[in-house]
Amino acid sequence: MQKIYFMKEETPFVFGKIADTENFTDRESESNRLYQNFTSLINTIIISPRRWGKTSLVKSVAKQVTADNKNIKICMLDIFNVKTESDFYLSLAQNVLQATSSKWEELAENAKHFLSRLLPQISFSPDAQSEISFGISWEELKKNADEILDLAETIAKAKNIKIVVCIDEFQSINEFENPLAFQRKLRSHWQQHQQVTYCLFGSKRSMLLDIFSNVSMPFYKFGDIMFLDKIDNDIWGDFIQKRFRDTKKDISIEDAKMLAGLVENHPYYVQQIAQQSWLRTKKMCDVSIIMEAYEGVKNQLSLLFVGLIESLTNKQIDFLHAIVAGETSLSSKDILAKYKLGTSANVIKIRETLLSKEIIDVNAQNIEIQDPIFKIWLKTDYFKMRNQQLTK
Repeated sequence: MQKIYFMKEETPFVFGKIADTENFTDRESESNRLYQNFTSLINTIIISPRRWGKTSLVKSVAKQVTADNKNIKICMLDIFNVKTESDFYLSLAQNVLQATSSKWEELAENAKHFLSRLLPQISFSPDAQSEISFGISWEELKKNADEILDLAETIAKAKNIKIVVCIDEFQSINEFENPLAFQRKLRSHWQQHQQVTYCLFGSKRSMLLDIFSNVSMPFYKFGDIMFLDKIDNDIWGDFIQKRFRDTKKDISIEDAKMLAGLVENHPYYVQQIAQQSWLRTKKMCDVSIIMEAYEGVKNQLSLLFVGLIESLTNKQIDFLHAIVAGETSLSSKDILAKYKLGTSANVIKIRETLLSKEIIDVNAQNIEIQDPIFKIWLKTDYFKMRNQQLTK
């Protein structure tokens, strides 16, 4: 077992949090496209599987845009924990006001000037962060919802600035009481804004696709849809090697590419395996170190994978078995019988359920398991052990 070397400097790889500056990898074409959309006020929707770096991309471009354009303000809000329409309005109002105010006096003045009917109150937490509350009931808030939905545009016109409103976990609006009516309301307001643009993204790809790609939905053709691809293996290789060398360690370009390829160039896992390999490296990282790091991560995740498997039905597990085995004609008579999947209609139902759980992804009719380490664990651990038990 390789010894882990604890260094005084920070590890040169980041996962589980926003990657910025030197930790942000490539995405050059996507960054350029998003930069142009922000500065040209073109609405943007970013769609990709979980942990592919959407938030890091948005924040990286937002930082560059504001550095280059003093008259553009970026409003960032995450609505993952926003469960009601009322909470959405309050979160939007607070974040727009904070994004367009350079000091608390200006924030207080803007709140009172632009949202006077909502009786805004400003409070401050111990860390000096300002918070806005409104002395108004939900019934009164509904009557003034238009004011909040147009707040960014109103402020932009009054201050002669442009505002980019970036909303993470946008699919959360589907959990509201009347999601379709709420979407219609948002679209009716936002499509009229001339000095504000919206960047909408989230972690549930299938739900976002339904919101923005379904012709019957209010947000159909709302803006430029960006589908993030995987970062190329060559780019990962260069990035990993550079980050090692930046900290006076080394790894060959071949081994760096191999490391990324182990997890199918998945951004989160590439950074995690690279970090664990770096920690085990004194001077030169090699294949044995990489594989030990990889196995360590896979073993750490095995309990989570067991819990995930236990949440699935036998038919859903058999469906995953067929995917792992490389089967493509899942509705054929032979495959239905071999994996005990029932009928072709049942296959469609299983597929939709696993899509909604974000366990699988469908790309050009090809079904893939989203988590590359989960896929390997299924193949090398779970189904291997399961087959051994069945043959006893």
